[in-house]
Amino acid sequence: MTRVSAMRIAFFIALLTLAGCASAPSRISNACAIFEQRDGFFNNWERQARAAEREYGVPVPILMATIYVESSFQANARPPRKWFLGFIPGKRASSAYGYAQALDGTWATYQRATGRWAARRNDFGDAIRFVAWYHNQTAARNGVARNDAYNLYLAYYAGHAGYDRGNFSGSLRQTAQKSAGMAARYAAQLKGCGY
Repeated sequence: MTRVSAMRIAFFIALLTLAGCASAPSRISNACAIFEQRDGFFNNWERQARAAEREYGVPVPILMATIYVESSFQANARPPRKWFLGFIPGKRASSAYGYAQALDGTWATYQRATGRWAARRNDFGDAIRFVAWYHNQTAARNGVARNDAYNLYLAYYAGHAGYDRGNFSGSLRQTAQKSAGMAARYAAQLKGCGY
């Protein structure tokens, strides 16, 4: 095999690896399967989730459930656009983006507060650390326990001031219940598979 052929093969393998990282895991309702699918040397989701848990004290199942509900583990998730006349693209409902669906302003606040200026919303490790940071802020500012998946999600979606006002729609309460249910499911799965 010539050197050029070897370089082409290596380039092709690198492209396939990157393409695999860009797509969401195929079995997102199973935490063990997610971690098995993303256990690379540079892109190890379990290692990144555990690091976020250690830094901020929020359990991994709650962090993963928040991302599950927000983006279904889609790296480039965005709110849908409004369309005029059925074909003219309009604005999106918000600036939410990435795994954590973090808003532009909230992400900038996170970067300033943590000094993580290179953090990106479409990078899983950065996004899960952001979710842990935000939930930790909720615990400090709103008095919510770090293991209370339901109320952490309410504050995540409504914001800290919105959580204090407590005016939650029925659909938001249902979504928070979905997040709490998924966190409990992930916790049982992770205990069962030894993570």
